[in-house]
Amino acid sequence: LRRFTPHDELDSWRSLTYTRDDQYIYRGLAEQLAKFVRAGGRVGLGSHGELQGLGVHWELWMMQSGGMTTFEALRAATLHGADAIGMARDLGSIEVGKLADLQVLDRNPLADIRNTNSIRYVMKNGRLYDGNTLDEVWPRVRALPRQWWWGEEPVEGRR
Repeated sequence: LRRFTPHDELDSWRSLTYTRDDQYIYRGLAEQLAKFVRAGGRVGLGSHGELQGLGVHWELWMMQSGGMTTFEALRAATLHGADAIGMARDLGSIEVGKLADLQVLDRNPLADIRNTNSIRYVMKNGRLYDGNTLDEVWPRVRALPRQWWWGEEPVEGRR
């Protein structure tokens, strides 16, 4: 996170998490989402901007923790989310004619939902980026430009 987020922002997030029983009523919400899906309803995924990069993973993990299958949670995060915002014709699944922004993972999220954060590569607008550094690796090789908050202290993964 230090590579992508200014230090003062990180300090303000010290206690932010969606999976602490003493801070968030996530379990009850997750159980209700699972009941809704089992009854034929659709849910979508959103991280509400609390923590870019990780917030959406926490929200996905929370959704699945209430009894949704891993596949149901992933479908809520992809196809059903795209459908909810009227974009299912262009986004949400890999099909001919759809936009192909995607993530390549190191580990299978169907085996463990928490594997969604094992991002190796990100494909966006036809460009491939290293998931840990956001350095472009294809079609050209280009390091992520220096960020103003990097300062002089070393940032893991920075070149």
